[in-house]
Amino acid sequence: MRFAGRALVIGQSKLLIGRGEETQAHVQEALRLSPRDPWVYTYLVIVGLAKSVLGRPEEAISWLRRSIESNRNYPLCHFALAAALANLDRIDEARSEVGAGLALDPHFTIARFESTEWSDNPVYLAQRMQFIDGMRKAGIPEA
Repeated sequence: MRFAGRALVIGQSKLLIGRGEETQAHVQEALRLSPRDPWVYTYLVIVGLAKSVLGRPEEAISWLRRSIESNRNYPLCHFALAAALANLDRIDEARSEVGAGLALDPHFTIARFESTEWSDNPVYLAQRMQFIDGMRKAGIPEA
C-alpha cells in the first residue's frame, strides 16, 4: 500500500504542476499495486480532474463515473462530473450531478473551490479555468 500511495501522490503532483498528461500512468500504477484500497475513488477522481483540465471531458466522464461507482458519497466526484458533462453541453445530466453533489456538501461553491490553494503553478491555473467554466455552465453556485 505504501508504494501505491507514492504513485498516487506523484500522479496528483503531476496534475498540480501542469503536467496532467502524465497523471494517468501514475494513478494506474497505484491501482495496480492496491486495487482494493478503500480510497480508490480518490485515485479515479484525480485522473478525471486531469482529463478535465486537459480539455478531454469525454475521458474525464469515464474516470469520474468509475469514482462515483466506488464511492457515491464524495461530493467532488459529482461536481467534477458535472463540469465535464457541462463542457460537452450535456446540461441536464450536469445539473443532476450538481444536485447530487450539493446534497452531500450544500456549502460547495465555485469561490470556495477557487480559494483552495492546490497549486500556484501557472500552467495548472490556466488549465483549471476550463474546468471552472464547466462548473459555471453546470450551475454550481458561484458564492
